[in-house]
Amino acid sequence: MRRALVTGGSGSIGASICRELARQGLHLIVHSHCNPQQAESVVQEIRRDGGSAETITFDVTNHEECERSLEKLTEAGPIQILVNNAGVHSDAPLVGMSLEQWRHVIDVSLHGFFNVTRPLLMPMIRSRWGRVISISSVSGVTGNRGQSNYAAAKAGLHGASKSLATELASRGITVNVVAPGFIASGMAKTVDEHIIHAAVPMKRAGMAEEVASLVSFLASDSASYLTGQVVGINGGMS
Repeated sequence: MRRALVTGGSGSIGASICRELARQGLHLIVHSHCNPQQAESVVQEIRRDGGSAETITFDVTNHEECERSLEKLTEAGPIQILVNNAGVHSDAPLVGMSLEQWRHVIDVSLHGFFNVTRPLLMPMIRSRWGRVISISSVSGVTGNRGQSNYAAAKAGLHGASKSLATELASRGITVNVVAPGFIASGMAKTVDEHIIHAAVPMKRAGMAEEVASLVSFLASDSASYLTGQVVGINGGMS
């Protein structure tokens, strides 16, 4: 059974991804940092539905902690599907943004990508099959007022993923990015409905389950020739 690690698996989008991948017959490792109880709830739900899952807790911004946790995790075999979903936002116009706001958002989304992905690559390479999928945002593509830190982190994720895709393409490993727009159960759940109607041609927010379905496809054998891409799922936003 292939094993999948989803960082930020206790959040709404992460949990939906975990549930969908479990339905595809994968063993899920549901990561959390601040919400281990919620991660355990996701695991129990997967198990009740006949799936296989476990939890893991570590701070994606702590390089040494990631190394220790992931080294222990790979003792049982490679993680062949990695979903880098952990992320935070701390919005402010750049003129009023603190250094801590800038650093923390980039630490979680971009440095977290490095801290989690790199230790898993050699076991994945040795297995000659793998999927690295990172969750970004439309903000990383178009920018957004008050989110220069978040947009910078996500845009950096795009460049890192495209570069990694070229490094791993001959090893049977694909690397892609999913860039959601407004998602009803994600960070955009507090956005006014009128703003969504004005910005989104489909006139609605997306659902976490729709993001999870896209991730599930990218994690499958059917997506073996799709790599180095930033795939938008945003209701037609440009």
